[in-house]
Amino acid sequence: MLDNLKQPLIDVQSHADARGIALHKVGVKNVEVPIYVLQKDGRTQMVAASITISVDLPAEQKGTHMSRFVIQLAEKSTSKAFCYNLRDFLRETQQRLKSNTAHIEMNFRYFIHKEAPVTKIPAPVAYQCSFGASLTGEEDYKFVLGLEMPIATLCPCSKAISDYGAHNQRAIIRAKLALDTQSDYEVLWLEDLVKAFDECASCPIFPVLKREDEKYVTERAYDNPKFVEDVIRECVAVLQTYPSVTGYELEVEALESIHGHNAWAYQQEGDVTI
Repeated sequence: MLDNLKQPLIDVQSHADARGIALHKVGVKNVEVPIYVLQKDGRTQMVAASITISVDLPAEQKGTHMSRFVIQLAEKSTSKAFCYNLRDFLRETQQRLKSNTAHIEMNFRYFIHKEAPVTKIPAPVAYQCSFGASLTGEEDYKFVLGLEMPIATLCPCSKAISDYGAHNQRAIIRAKLALDTQSDYEVLWLEDLVKAFDECASCPIFPVLKREDEKYVTERAYDNPKFVEDVIRECVAVLQTYPSVTGYELEVEALESIHGHNAWAYQQEGDVTI
């Protein structure tokens, strides 16, 4: 048995393929590793990330070498500079896999402390976030920032036609933002984006509400009714103030409290694919 292990092993992946079909992406998906994300205050936050890495595959090559992706991640992902050197990481992926294009997508929960509006009691809120990047050749680099966050909306129609109150509900903002990686713009921090999108809602969602806080959010939402159409238009207006945003995909979904369906709005500008 040991003698057999000493024999050279066949590299099946490097064999030729005769079907003449090149593939856009081949790689590994849902690799779970810890990564560090830089906070606006200069500190780093360790999060658990689910990562997908892929490369293009020439028509003449049978397969890629999957283990090389995981080995590279194991070597690099726990560096505090990892997320902010994705261009260099992808260039190394190209070299290891002998590819022209390399892609990485990472999904993680990022915690931001938010104070209650009146009592100012702080508590963490987890936001679903993502970083995506691709490198084609030596210079064609793309980066996409993703954010999913809860807000509260109150229905303007319900308020207008009802003698008592109006129905409200939790809603979700989902955003993917293509960022300019060539110009020297300021960093678009997740903390700032969350704060800006909170202002587009009838009222933000808070992790802690004492009675004084509950009174505040109830009255603020009632005084600030929003359809999903209103919310998404205001989110677009926010993104127009960021020169680093070159494209976006936005959706707002209200998890309706009195309907069996959800209200939904969608808007896209430019290319946010990785």
